[in-house]
Amino acid sequence: MLDKLGLSGIAGVVVLFGGIGLVAWQNLILAAGLALVVGGLGLIVYGLVTSLLASFGMGGMP
Repeated sequence: MLDKLGLSGIAGVVVLFGGIGLVAWQNLILAAGLALVVGGLGLIVYGLVTSLLASFGMGGMP
């Protein structure tokens, strides 16, 4: 999976987890809410990309 992300993707994941960790250091409930929002956005983007690839005939991903 790491080879598909590339260097900028790995840096983005590190910054994301660092930001959630920084918020969790101050307020644990707020950090949990932010993590849920980010996870939900990730699922939405995954669904959109999968649908777009399927419309182009490249829907090989389950």
